[in-house]
Amino acid sequence: MYDAPQVTKQETAVTDVKIQASDVQVYYGGNHAIKDVSVAIDDKTVTAFIGPSGCGKSTFLRCLNRMNDTIDICRVTGDIRIDGEDIYDKRVDPVQLRAKVGMVFQKPNPFPKSIYDNIAYGPRIHGMARNKAELDEIVEKALRRGAIWDEVKDRLDAPGTGLSGGQQQRLCIARAVATEPEVLLMDEPCSALDPIATAQVEELIDELRQNYAVVIVTHSMQQAARVSQKTAFFHLGNLVEYDDTSKIFTNPEDSRTESYITGRIG
Repeated sequence: MYDAPQVTKQETAVTDVKIQASDVQVYYGGNHAIKDVSVAIDDKTVTAFIGPSGCGKSTFLRCLNRMNDTIDICRVTGDIRIDGEDIYDKRVDPVQLRAKVGMVFQKPNPFPKSIYDNIAYGPRIHGMARNKAELDEIVEKALRRGAIWDEVKDRLDAPGTGLSGGQQQRLCIARAVATEPEVLLMDEPCSALDPIATAQVEELIDELRQNYAVVIVTHSMQQAARVSQKTAFFHLGNLVEYDDTSKIFTNPEDSRTESYITGRIG
């Protein structure tokens, strides 16, 4: 008998739609990587994207802050709106968009700068502080939100690259929230971390959803079950099923979802 991953932290609070995607297609040259994806992602909710390797979940995640713009052969069509604004409108500045839609990558990637400057970099380029005191305040607030302030407050001048892997990832999360984003995208944020660091980041993700719409790509179904309230299952570039996490893991409607969750495909 198969045991579904334990689903925790499920809530049925009424939430607002933060991101609305309609008929999204993504092409890498001649390869049709994402097909007809439409999804509404709620604010102040953790939404997990699950599915086999190469199924399109990271590609779709990168559509939400136009990271695919950096790939020459990539073409995105369809409609993606955040708070009703078309993020692919020619008038939208991708740099400003990425301040609003923060991103944390699979491998911790602190800048080769001090811990302080890692956090201060975004607020500086976006002109968020008028003086050093305001910048200090932003840095402290971000490091607290990243659940790493107590560990680094006495060595803010030390290089960010000198931290442990788990600390580096929390530093990157703090860096992402320093620009006061509204959405936080996380692409396999724990895959390079040990179980203790993973647990710390998962706890942090649960805290962050009080302030942000969090979208996480994960290979770990157990992780999706632990941290998310909504889950989207991708397969071969299609969004197969999207529902409350508890329903996806205990009573999926599509046989492909069930096959993936029970380990028959993947």
